Amino acid sequence: MIISSAKPFEEILVSLEGENDIFVVGCNVCAAKLHLGGEPEVLAMCERLRAAGKNVVGWVLPTAACSVSSWESLVEKNESIKDARAILVMGCGSGTSVIASVVDVPVYSSNNTTSLGGLSHGVVLHDQCAMCGKCTIADFGGVCPNTQCAKGLLNGPCGGSMDGKCEVNREMDCAWELIYKRLKTIGRLDLLDEVHEPKDHSV
Repeated sequence: MIISSAKPFEEILVSLEGENDIFVVGCNVCAAKLHLGGEPEVLAMCERLRAAGKNVVGWVLPTAACSVSSWESLVEKNESIKDARAILVMGCGSGTSVIASVVDVPVYSSNNTTSLGGLSHGVVLHDQCAMCGKCTIADFGGVCPNTQCAKGLLNGPCGGSMDGKCEVNREMDCAWELIYKRLKTIGRLDLLDEVHEPKDHSV
C-alpha cells in the first residue's frame, strides 16, 4: 500500500491559485484506506473548494487512480470532467502521474506520498519496501532490512541498538531485532549465516 499524508488545505489552495473549473479524482484503494481520497474525503474536498470560491465541476472515484487506463474511462464515469480546466487528484504520486498522462489540463495532488507501506491489524506500517527491484525479503523472514533498517544493513545489526530500538531513531524498532525474532519463530535462524552482497542501486 502506498502511504501518503494530506497536504494542508491552504497549500492546496495556493497550488490551485488562478485555477477554476476543478474536477476532483479520488482513489478507492490506498488513499481510501488511509481516509485521504475515498468518497467521504472527496465530497468534503469538493465542499471545501466551493467554500473557498472554486467552481468544482464534478468528481470521480476510480478503483485506483494509478490504474486509470484512459481519458475515455474517466469520461465514462463522469462526463463533467470534459468541463474541467484543472484536476485535483486525491491519491498518491503514482496516481497523480497516471491521471496527468491521460488528460490535457493541469493536474495537482492533495497528498504527499511518503513510502510504500501496508496496513496490518488496523495499524499503518510505513516503509515496508524500497522497491529495489531485487527482492531478498524471504532471507530475512519477511522483514526488509534495506528499508526498515535506518542504515540499510544487510548482514546484521550495527551494534548501537538498545532494548530492541534503533540507534538512529529510538522510537523505531531495530529491524534486526525484528528479523531475529521472525526467523526464530519460523525456525530459520540458519538464514542469519548467509552473507549478503550490497544492493546494486544502479539497476
